[in-house]
Amino acid sequence: MEPIPLVLAGARGHGHWHLDNIRRLTAQGLVRLAGVCELTPLTAEELGDGLGTPEQSADLADLVTRTGARIAIICTPIHTHADLALAAAGRGAHLLLEKPPTPSCAEFTRMIEGLRELGTACQIGFQSLGSHALTAIRKLIADGAIGEVTGIGAAGAWARDESYYTRAPWAGHRSLDGRDVIDGVLTNPLAHAVATALRIDGADRAEDIESIELELFRANDIEADDTSCVRLRTARATNVTVAATLCAERPGEPYVLIHGDRGRITFWYKLDRVLLERPGHEPETTDHGRTDLLENLAAHLRDGTELLVPPQRTGAFMRVVEAIRTAPDPVRLPADAWRTEPGVGAAPSAKRRVVPGIDRLVTAGAERLALYSELRAPWAAPPAEVPHT
Repeated sequence: MEPIPLVLAGARGHGHWHLDNIRRLTAQGLVRLAGVCELTPLTAEELGDGLGTPEQSADLADLVTRTGARIAIICTPIHTHADLALAAAGRGAHLLLEKPPTPSCAEFTRMIEGLRELGTACQIGFQSLGSHALTAIRKLIADGAIGEVTGIGAAGAWARDESYYTRAPWAGHRSLDGRDVIDGVLTNPLAHAVATALRIDGADRAEDIESIELELFRANDIEADDTSCVRLRTARATNVTVAATLCAERPGEPYVLIHGDRGRITFWYKLDRVLLERPGHEPETTDHGRTDLLENLAAHLRDGTELLVPPQRTGAFMRVVEAIRTAPDPVRLPADAWRTEPGVGAAPSAKRRVVPGIDRLVTAGAERLALYSELRAPWAAPPAEVPHT
């Protein structure tokens, strides 16, 4: 079979990961990089070896037409996703769209309705949902390995330098030039924690969410939230609670914790690692493979293989995005609730803001399915419940 021609929109920043992945699949003969869409063309050094000499343009729709690309990877600012997705789809390309799909449910609906009319296949870039560990976890639950599931927690304690929020005009914003962006900790960097917990519960569609409680805070000098938690009540009567921060004292691997009345399962979703713990048994750790989402999309186009992350299966996540979009602005933490430390970046002058005690609170949130205010964080106000709509 001939390699599938594709274009990449947004090749810098996180787009470097996509370039490397395209390089890997090009070496296997599965895809061919036909074009790169950037405002400033990539240099030969930025492009690297193994990708040939793709066409470059700042006009994605024209680039798709000129190259005959069958796939467009869209890794651009959040508020540009819907327009670029529809532009590429209108010229015949199928899509791998970075998460979050859009910054609002209205944009999400506009996009998926347009893609449906065009007959466009679309994969949303929640890479963790390609993990084979999910199948293993569902089997453990179905087999009763931990008894009845009593709740699902997720914890993400990461650190980001202050420069993370100045790397692009939209970074750390709720809106920009009158357009929604919603670049918060739960909607972008640790969005996988939310989406993965919902997929494990089998509650990943919009109609699967009964209620949402939010607590949004910010230690950094930004509009959006960097330290937040959310508790969802799903149609399966499961409480799903996610606690996350970008101001960790000691950054660690994010995970999802499935509570049962006879044990629990921990899933480190970036590592594809599962830990099963049950009274009277030795802990069991297993590592699993992962299906790459671009490979899955290519297989879908070739032989109809089912997509792993079609837009409809991110509808519940988008309900969280919408709740955050319409919530009051994140609460600014008082000056005595955070401190400045040397950053985690390579620059000697890098600095980051740290919230003392947040690592413990994030862990406790996943363990107890509790919000920061319920854990008596001194800076946390009572939660705001979002009405069911």
